[in-house]
Amino acid sequence: MNVNGKPYRSIWLADDGWSVEIIDQTRLPHEFVTVRLTGLEDAADAIRNMQVRGAPLIGATAAYGVCLALHRNASNEALEEAGRTLLATRPTAINLHWAIQEMRSWLEPLSETERVRAAYQKAGEICDEDVQNNRAIGDHGVVLLEDIYQQRRTEDPLNILTHCNAGWLATVDWGTALAPIYLAHDRGMPLHVWVDETRPRNQGASLTAWELLQHGVPHTVIVDSTGGHLMQRGLVDCCITGCDRTTASGDVCNKIGTYLKALAARDNGVPFLVALPGPTIDWSITDGLRDIPIEQRDGREVSHIEGLSQDGTPQTLQLTPEGSPVANYAFDITPACLVTALITERGVCEASKEGLHGLYHDAGSS
Repeated sequence: MNVNGKPYRSIWLADDGWSVEIIDQTRLPHEFVTVRLTGLEDAADAIRNMQVRGAPLIGATAAYGVCLALHRNASNEALEEAGRTLLATRPTAINLHWAIQEMRSWLEPLSETERVRAAYQKAGEICDEDVQNNRAIGDHGVVLLEDIYQQRRTEDPLNILTHCNAGWLATVDWGTALAPIYLAHDRGMPLHVWVDETRPRNQGASLTAWELLQHGVPHTVIVDSTGGHLMQRGLVDCCITGCDRTTASGDVCNKIGTYLKALAARDNGVPFLVALPGPTIDWSITDGLRDIPIEQRDGREVSHIEGLSQDGTPQTLQLTPEGSPVANYAFDITPACLVTALITERGVCEASKEGLHGLYHDAGSS
């Protein structure tokens, strides 16, 4: 995607051929800053501190984290330590586990002299596959958006509500939930996006809005609790989100607040769509409420907020009374029964075991 007219991925190899560069998402939307990662701890910190975030990008960063570790030491012990260190950064997004397992399966049979080159090759393939998957999600999803647009029998813009950020910043490129929106916009469909600010980290207001602004997509930022009101007034034609883990039965784990949007959508007859690539499916579990660990993050993300002062200087402000306890659950579970359809790189299906296995006949190896 383009930033001020220049094409970017969200992660790439530096000119030296071994270190890795990322966009520091904690500095957006007010500053566009790239950061160079030169070791395993750099990659782990980038994931842990959310300089990179979004399940597919977390997985890609973990793959390159393994590369950076082996660049210094290609032993079996170093490979195992890289996996342990990276797995400890974020517990919920399954792509992290998937990417590390892909890297270990590829590298463990190889000699130390072969591993470094092979690691970078595999990490590059994981990134390229993510780009291809997300473009395919866009291709399948845009058909759904076109159908919804035509069924309304009006030429007014299609109003889409999204939550958190599932654009190209959450992936290597294109995004999941935003990929169909970008393609629809590029094809000339009149549309407008309601962007949930997505507290506590404001990833909708700071990242999704920034992406849509860069691409020229009409949008409006709203507080998280506005969505239900808009749906009641007929101002939302469909909801579309990404996810961090989907169970084999179609339950969806996504940024906190997604479940409430799905409830409002069901109450108002609004299609609730979830976009995801195959590596986001956890084939080992069927009950999201029981089996998906929900990350609880630092309460400072809730008690404080970042923005610009009147003179344009980045500033952090405290919102809560000093001493008030804070709970910061990062994700929630949307049961499959509330999901209208899943949009994957292989096509669109219902959120169910049968729907997913209809697309993924090789389930468990995808």
